[in-house]
Amino acid sequence: MQYFPITNPTLIFFVVLCIILFAPIIMGKLRIPHIIGMVLAGVLVGKYGLNILERDNSFELFGRVGLCYIMFLAGLEMDSESIRKQSIRIVIFGMLTCFVPLIMTYFMAMWLLDYSASTAFLLGCIMASNTLIAYPIVTRYGLQRNYSVSLSVGSSMLSLFMALIMLAGLAAYAPLSSSAEGTNVLNEVPSGAVGGAIFWLWFFFKIALFCSGSFLIIPRLARFFLRRYSDAVMQFIFVLSVMFLSAALTEAIGLEAIFGAFFSGLILNRYIPHVSPLMNRIEFIGNALFIPYFLIGVGMLINVRTLFLQTHMLWIVALIAFFGTFGKGVAAYLSSLLFRLPKAEGNMMFGLTSAHAAGAIAMVMVGMKLEVAPGQYLVTNEILNGVVIMILVTCIISSLMTEHAAKQITLRNNAHHSPLTTHHSPLTEKILLCVKYPEIAPQLLELAIMMKNTQQDSELVALNVVYDDKNAANNREHGLRLLEQLQQQASASDIRMQTQVRLATNIANGIKHAFRETGASDIIMGMHVHTDVNPKFWGEFIQSLYNGLNRQIVLTRFIQPLPTLRRIQVCVPSRAEFEPGFHRWLERLCRMAANLECRIQFHGRDESLALIREFVNNRHPGIRGEYTVMNHWNEMPSLAENIREDHMFVIVTARRGTISYKNAMDRLPNELMQHFSGKNLMIVFPDQHGETKEESMTFTEAQHHEESSIYDWLLEKLNRKAP
Repeated sequence: MQYFPITNPTLIFFVVLCIILFAPIIMGKLRIPHIIGMVLAGVLVGKYGLNILERDNSFELFGRVGLCYIMFLAGLEMDSESIRKQSIRIVIFGMLTCFVPLIMTYFMAMWLLDYSASTAFLLGCIMASNTLIAYPIVTRYGLQRNYSVSLSVGSSMLSLFMALIMLAGLAAYAPLSSSAEGTNVLNEVPSGAVGGAIFWLWFFFKIALFCSGSFLIIPRLARFFLRRYSDAVMQFIFVLSVMFLSAALTEAIGLEAIFGAFFSGLILNRYIPHVSPLMNRIEFIGNALFIPYFLIGVGMLINVRTLFLQTHMLWIVALIAFFGTFGKGVAAYLSSLLFRLPKAEGNMMFGLTSAHAAGAIAMVMVGMKLEVAPGQYLVTNEILNGVVIMILVTCIISSLMTEHAAKQITLRNNAHHSPLTTHHSPLTEKILLCVKYPEIAPQLLELAIMMKNTQQDSELVALNVVYDDKNAANNREHGLRLLEQLQQQASASDIRMQTQVRLATNIANGIKHAFRETGASDIIMGMHVHTDVNPKFWGEFIQSLYNGLNRQIVLTRFIQPLPTLRRIQVCVPSRAEFEPGFHRWLERLCRMAANLECRIQFHGRDESLALIREFVNNRHPGIRGEYTVMNHWNEMPSLAENIREDHMFVIVTARRGTISYKNAMDRLPNELMQHFSGKNLMIVFPDQHGETKEESMTFTEAQHHEESSIYDWLLEKLNRKAP
């Protein structure tokens, strides 16, 4: 045993990586949540276990980073729109989950443990707060935007904030030991009523200044940086810099860093779509290293031996864990009854809000530095051990309950989404991504990922069609390099993608043949960007494509990155609801709005808007939808005045001879070039012949139409000659 504990930093890191690697495997065999496995592994290898590792500064550093990461991810993955809509319920649940366990623990500590009022109040503050230690379980089940999860995360932040405020108030009137180091939570406070009032006024002023400054500065910084820099590493470093700067600022004003991390994640929420490669990188780094490091470090603080060496410790731990957990349970189930939520939602609320981790450790450490008498501190080692063992107990309860609730909710959602709610969605979908220009290909892939159904493991198909001419070999090499870059981008988002370079004498025919061979459901492609090569609005082959293929085609033009969009404006033609592809394009746009967390505004007739509103409310209730009446298609150019640079203008058009087609659509290219130049644009040609009818080509309907007719040319000449 002379080689233990290991103090070599390299070997410490190696052992930690082995724990991160093998703990989930072993816990999976034992059917125990992985989070508990990390904590138990920390107990086993720590000072109070087998004493294999020394808890050096790396555990302090990575532990703090991991805790900030958990809170940052919680804010980043929250459904901000649900928080806005349910802010009253979050406040109610937050007040209950804070004060119910606080009051229960306070009176228990006073009456049953015979602690002082200050110590009892400190324990109450510890049990009033909670740490979202079971949040990775929610992520694994894909329930980040579940209603009860949003309530739990929002109320957790509210209860943590109130607990920190009350802790600051407790410390304000309990002088710090002159020999103790300062904490990041407290500052020296002037004595007396006037000094206390000044302290609280200054404290709340700093909080208000931080919150307002963050809301004003961070969004502008994010839009500026993400618009100009697309490098993956630079974007990742920028996001982490914002997170840690916010964490450091909250420490400076007297709050814990986890509040700043969560707050920055909440602000950056809409600029980092959940399905984006950047989000995938953030989650990967946190879940692979920082969060497990934090959990192992928490386990290394737990001294299980005290349960057997001091029998009254069992009594202390049992009382603290029971009353604190019971109070959280009362708050969760009472809130679920008030809000009329199913039992599974109440279980999820209880599971997420019942755990205590580093936040509790930080608070009890503050108490150990508060000297209430010469040589006597507010918190003793006995209370410290009791709180740390309580952390293990509550982590086990929280993880098991959250896992159970996640399974219940997932099974219920699967039952609810069959077959009624999927009536309008195809059983399978496969998006064909036609790429040619490297300038816009990455954004097209990002758009396809946002429109893709995350509940289906369907792959994307990236296609590059090359003219079969003397430059075919060279162009094919360029196409292969472009598709290789897109493959890497898709892999970063854990999206399966098939790539194909096709030689064809006619580009439109090459795309149509690939569409049928791959069994694709719709096409996404960019509008040509080199107008000096082809000045026509549609380019060389798009007209031939959409007239010869009766499936959904989405044409896009990007002026700025997708995550910076703040509103999607959709122009819907009359009778669009009668087209077979009505629900397909509507579902795609709703997914896009949900991932971007931006507003979506529909312009159309009352009868169309009524059906769109019903679809959105039933399938995507979290979307902020707006509905504006547009009685005639001729009003479409007037919408240009309200289209800003951070808006996406979507036009749902139609092919000739279909029910929603109108002659005014012939002027679409000229109107778009005249009124909507320099704006983000999307043109949707929906499915026109249903799902079951075979694609057909006939001489009665040409596949190619000129952008302007001879009648338009004559009318233009007459207008010029008119006085």
